[in-house]
Amino acid sequence: MNKSRFDNKLSRPGLALQPLYKQVEEHVTQLIVEQRWKPGEMLPSEFQLASELDVSQGTVRKALNSLTDANILNRKQGIGTFVSEHTGHHSLYRFFPLIADGKTPELPKAELMSVNTQVASKQVAKALELTPKSKVIVLSRRRILNNEFCMAETIFLPYKYFAKLEEQPEVPHTLYHFYQTQFNLTVRDTRDSIKAVLATKDDAQLLAIQAGQPLLEVTRVTHSLDNKAIEYRVSRCRSDHYHYLVELG
Repeated sequence: MNKSRFDNKLSRPGLALQPLYKQVEEHVTQLIVEQRWKPGEMLPSEFQLASELDVSQGTVRKALNSLTDANILNRKQGIGTFVSEHTGHHSLYRFFPLIADGKTPELPKAELMSVNTQVASKQVAKALELTPKSKVIVLSRRRILNNEFCMAETIFLPYKYFAKLEEQPEVPHTLYHFYQTQFNLTVRDTRDSIKAVLATKDDAQLLAIQAGQPLLEVTRVTHSLDNKAIEYRVSRCRSDHYHYLVELG
């Protein structure tokens, strides 16, 4: 963390009407966005934060607990509170819920097929909250479980946030950690829409299945900590012996 004291922003417009712990929660989130604490770094103690922000330690604890529940922070008993990284198995399983029938969750591999830049379609521009004719970077890849192709993905990223991706020699399997460490864009939430579709000829070729076979089409919009729409993803998933698991609670 920057060694200098950080400004108390709890009095800025828009926060005053919220409960005090929510003000602390949003302030800590903004400091993470500003990279005051980077992924994996430890925050100051509750006592230090309370002193800096001129609130009670109980208020800080409630705010940190809420951010921990949202997977923004990670609290380690007896050690401290850390900015979460999208590297642990729990985090990766959280964002990849396709599971082979009768088997435990497994981390998939990915085969990157292409990376290119194009003008966003109306649908993509709307999903990513972009102006018409904005550029997007498009990643096409296949996911692999049990040594077979289980999913074909097309991923659209706003060029204004990801322009440097064109210079990257490789794109890793774990994209959300990549966004976090290379572009300072930490995923806060995703919204998935799922519907049943039939495999096209292109799907059949990509997934080594028969055309007309039932698939699950999952469209996902992903937002960052500061509420930017940073990813629109369309996944075509096999359903012959895979299922899409959603856990609530």
